[in-house]
Order: sequence, then C-alpha cells, then structure tokens
Amino acid sequence: MQDVSVGDPRFYPQGGPFGIAEVARAAGGDAAESGLMLTGIAPLQVAKPGHVSFLDNRRYADMLGKTTAGAVIVHPNMQDRVPANTVSIVMKAPYEGWARVGKLFHPARPLCPGIHPTALIARGAEVDPSAEIGAFACIEDRVQIGPGCTIGAYVSLAAGVVIGRDCRISAHVSVSHALIGDRVFLHPGVRIGQEGFSFARTSTGYLTIPQLGKVIIEDDVEIGANSTVDRGSAQDTVIGAGSRIDNLVQIGHNVRLGRCCVIVAQVGISGSTILGDFVQVGGQAAMAGHLHIGDGAQIGAQAGVIADVEPGAIVIGSPAQSRQQFFRQVATLKRMTERPKKPV
Repeated sequence: MQDVSVGDPRFYPQGGPFGIAEVARAAGGDAAESGLMLTGIAPLQVAKPGHVSFLDNRRYADMLGKTTAGAVIVHPNMQDRVPANTVSIVMKAPYEGWARVGKLFHPARPLCPGIHPTALIARGAEVDPSAEIGAFACIEDRVQIGPGCTIGAYVSLAAGVVIGRDCRISAHVSVSHALIGDRVFLHPGVRIGQEGFSFARTSTGYLTIPQLGKVIIEDDVEIGANSTVDRGSAQDTVIGAGSRIDNLVQIGHNVRLGRCCVIVAQVGISGSTILGDFVQVGGQAAMAGHLHIGDGAQIGAQAGVIADVEPGAIVIGSPAQSRQQFFRQVATLKRMTERPKKPV
C-alpha cells in the first residue's frame, strides 16, 4: 500500500513513532490516555490509524467525521465530531499544534559542522567551529558567522557581514553591508545589501547617489526565495524581528519593517516607507515611497498605496482605500453598466 504520510523521507528526516501523550505534549494540547502509537502526519481525507491529522477550518468538518486518522488536533468546539476510533488532541489553536507536531515528526536536518574543501574563507573571517559551510561558499574578510549556522552552496558573504547564531543561509544567497540577527532563514537566491535605486537628475543624465547605509535583519526573520532587500542610503534598512517575507518581494532602501510583519509574494515597497508592527501586505501590492503604514494595518492584494495608512486600517484597490468605499464604488459601477439602454 502506498504511504500517505506527509514528508518524503528522501527529502525530510523522519522521527517517531511517538505515543499519543508525547504528540499531545508537543502540540500543546490535551488528549485522553491511550496506548496509541503514531508514525507520521497526514491530511484528514487520507490519514490512516497510525497518523495524526488536524482540523482548523469548519468548512472541512465533513472530512473530520469520515477520517480514519489515529488522532486529530481539534478545537474544543469540534471535539464532539471526532469519530469514536480517533483520539482527540484538544487545543484552542489547532494550526499551531499542527506546526509543532510536524516538527516533531520531521525535525530539521542535523547540522554537519565543518567547512567544505571548495569553500573560500578569508583569513580575517571568523567562523564558529559549530557552523556548516557548504561547497563553493565565498566568505570575505571580517565576516562573522555565529554558532549553529548553515551556509549553503555558492553563498557569497561580503566583507564585514555579521551573521548571528542558528541562521540558515540557503544556496546562491548574496549578503553585503548587513548585520543579521539570530535564527534568520534566507531562502535560495535572496539578495541582501545591494545598492538602492537612487539617483539625481542632471542636465546631462542621471547621477547615482552613494548608498552608505546598511541592512539590519533582526531575530527570527524569514525571507523567501529571490527576494531583495536594498541597503539604506543615509539611513539603514531594517527588517523587524519575527517578520515573514515571501518569495519575489522587493524592499527598497531605508524601508523599515516593524515586528512580525507579513509581506506576500511580488510586493514592492519603495524607499523610506515605514511599516509598523504586525502589518500584513497581500500579494502584488505596491507602496510609494516615504509613507507610514500604521501598526496592524492590512493591505489587500494588488493594492496601490500612495498615502499613509492608519493603524488597524484595511485597504484595498488602486489607489488604496477602505473596503467600504471600494465596494460602494464597485457596486455603483455595476449598476450603471446594467442599466437598460434608452430607446432611440
């Protein structure tokens, strides 16, 4: 029979089996005592008696009633819908529990400390002995790499870059003019610290303005594949602690992200714009320069933001505006286009 567990062992280390008590403890939930042993994780619709699954969206409640999973992580208000042969792991945040259980069954690949023989390490670089340096990495003078870091193949760390502890720098990443905190994860192809897009117009053409700032990436940040973060011009570009940046995002010079911001794919943030804490930005949205986006604001997908956004506001459309105003305009246009034509 085909294995339906999540996580192909060719790519993902496998842990377990684990008893139900250990799984519940990892999730942060409560479960009845049982001798049940679990071997992996799987979605509700395909899970078998050796699997643990979860439900976090009531739209899939019918799947919950039909599942054959050995255990399911559920909210207390869905516990009564769990089949009799399935053990409930009850908690108020099932998706969080699912994330923790996923790490239990599929822990991160163990670190292999050491320097690959093809890597180029400048004499003035400081590499902690516990770090792993991959093939053809280039680490220039005065670079500092902290304990527990993984530096992937073909990574380029320019002179003076500082990497904190337990960071993962994936293949083909380039970093310059940057100070990086702890537990930062840069996915493949990320570019950090290149010059910002800044120039003066003269009578004979354009004059590039020197970019003399740096990039500061605080702790627990993740930046997706092929995203770019320009260094500051006269100030620094700052990515706040705990922020999550998707693939293919462009962050201009002097931009400052607050704590725990979420930036979805293909977003562009122009220079010197400031985002407060916990700002969420939907895919393909664009922000003009020198704006201030307040704490907790939400910017819809493909929005064009050309003015400041108040804290907690939700804006959509281009130019971006409140949801109520946007949908009133849409409804008005729809009524106008549906009016019957007057007889000639």
